[in-house]
Amino acid sequence: MNSSSILGLAEWLRRRVLRAPHRPALTCDDATWTYGELWNRVERFSAVLAAHGVKRGDRVGYLDFDDPMFLVCQFATARIGAIFVPLNFRLAGPELAFIINDAGLRLLVAGREHQGVIDGVRTELSCDCFLSAAEAAPGWPSVKEFMAACASIPPQESVAPEEVAALMYTSGTTGHPKGAMLTHHNFWAQNLNVLLTKDLTSEDVTLGFVPLFHVGGMLTVTLPTLLAGGHVVLQRGFDAAAVLQAIARYRVTLAFAVPAMLLFMSQHPDFADADLASLRLLSVGGAPMPEPLLRLYGERGIPLHQGYGMTETSATITFLHSDRSADKLGSSGTPGLLTDICLKDAAGEVISQPHVKGEVCVRGSNVMRGYWNNPQASAAAFDEEGWFRTGDVGYVDEEGFLYLCDRLKDMIITGGENVYPAEVENVLYEHPAIAQCAVVGAPDDQWGERVVVVVVTRPGMRLTLEELCSFAECKLARYKLPRELRLADALPRNAAGKVQKARIREQLRGTPAAG
Repeated sequence: MNSSSILGLAEWLRRRVLRAPHRPALTCDDATWTYGELWNRVERFSAVLAAHGVKRGDRVGYLDFDDPMFLVCQFATARIGAIFVPLNFRLAGPELAFIINDAGLRLLVAGREHQGVIDGVRTELSCDCFLSAAEAAPGWPSVKEFMAACASIPPQESVAPEEVAALMYTSGTTGHPKGAMLTHHNFWAQNLNVLLTKDLTSEDVTLGFVPLFHVGGMLTVTLPTLLAGGHVVLQRGFDAAAVLQAIARYRVTLAFAVPAMLLFMSQHPDFADADLASLRLLSVGGAPMPEPLLRLYGERGIPLHQGYGMTETSATITFLHSDRSADKLGSSGTPGLLTDICLKDAAGEVISQPHVKGEVCVRGSNVMRGYWNNPQASAAAFDEEGWFRTGDVGYVDEEGFLYLCDRLKDMIITGGENVYPAEVENVLYEHPAIAQCAVVGAPDDQWGERVVVVVVTRPGMRLTLEELCSFAECKLARYKLPRELRLADALPRNAAGKVQKARIREQLRGTPAAG
C-alpha cells in the first residue's frame, strides 16, 4: 500500500466530516452528534490538550466507561500527533499505576466513577496532569469546561503512517502488561479489512456495547463505521435488555459481541419477541462460538460473522463469513484482504500441508510495530522473516480455512477478557496460606472459560475461595479473580520442575472443588 494513500486517524475523520457534516455520527443517552458536531469537539479537545502542554509523541490516557468523549479524546490526541492510551476501567489501582507509569502518560482524563481509584495510587504516578471527563472535582478540573472556554484551535499535525497512534495494553505471560504500539497504518489497514469484509456503508447503524478500551470494541466495528460515514450508537455498558431495545429503536444493522453476551441476550425474557429484523450482521469474537448458540441466532435469521484476532494485530486476523458458518463449523475463517497468515512448526519451517498443526503466524499492515519500552518482548514476538508469532496452535483445511486447536501460552479467555495465569499467580502467592499455586482455565457454559486456581497450602493452614478473592480483589480486576478453588497435596511437575498445566486441566475433572 502506497504511504500517500494511508490517512492518519484525525485526517480521515476530517475528510469524512467535510463529505457529510450533517449526518448523524454518534448517539449516546438519547443525545446525537452529527459529524460536524463531533469534529468541533475534537478540535476543542485538541486545544485543551495543547494548552496543558501535550506535544507530538506525548501519551494521553483515558479512563472511563464507554462514552462519546472517549472517541473525542482519541481523535483529538491524534490531531496533535500525540499517542492515545485507553485504560481498562476494570483494573485495580496497582494495575493501572503500572500501565500509567510504563506508558509515561503526560495527561490522564478520567470519568467520575474512576477518579477515586486513581487518587488511591496518585502519589505513585509519574503523570502530573489530571482532568475530569465530567464535572470538576477536587484535584480534577473539568475537560468540558476547558473545551467550552478555549479561544483558539491549534493546527492539525501531519503524521507519518508508521507513527504510533495508540498504546493498547495487554497482559503478558510474565505477569506484567505490555503496550502494543499500534500505528496509524495499523488502524487504516484494520478499518479497510473490516469495510471490505463486512461491506460497511454510510447507511449502517452500529450498536456498541463492548468496551472501547478493547481492540474488539474499538476496531471491530466502531471506527470502521465512522470511516464509512455510518452512525454509531454507544451504550455505556452491556445490558441484555437495553441491547434488545436499542436494536429495535435505532434500527441497528450491525453490532459486535462476545459469545457470553449473545448467550445472555438469548436468555432474556424479551428475546423471543424482540424486533431484530434490522440486523444484517452480528460480528462475534473473543471466544469460540458454541454450536447451539450459532443455531439459535440462525433460527432468528441473524447472520453471525465470526473472527479471530488479538490486540497485537489491531483486532481481526481472520474472518468467517456467515454463509460458511455451517459447513466450516469450528473454523476461524480466512485472513482479511490486507493480512497474511502461515503455520510454522517448532523448527520455524512453514507448514504447507492441510490438517497439520503449527503455530499461527501473521504478517500484514495491521500488525503492531512492537511493544512499548520492551525491546526484548518485541524481538521475541517476531521471527527472522518478520512474521508475528501469535502463540496459538492451529491448522488449515484444503480451502485455507483456519481452525484453532490450542494455545502455546496458557492464556485464559473469560467473557472475551484475556487473563494470563502468571499475573494472577503473582498476586495469589502473597497470601500467607499459599505454598504453591497454579492458575488454569476450565470450560464454562456462560463465560467460555473460568479461572481456576489449584493450591497447595502451607502446613496447618486453611483457605476458602471467598477468603482468597477478598484478599486479591484490591489488586486484580474482578474477571481475573478465581471462580473456583481446588486444593491439592502437590502440583504435577516435569523433570525440570516446571508445573504441568495440561495435567492439571485433566486432573480437574476428577477432583472436587473447595469451598
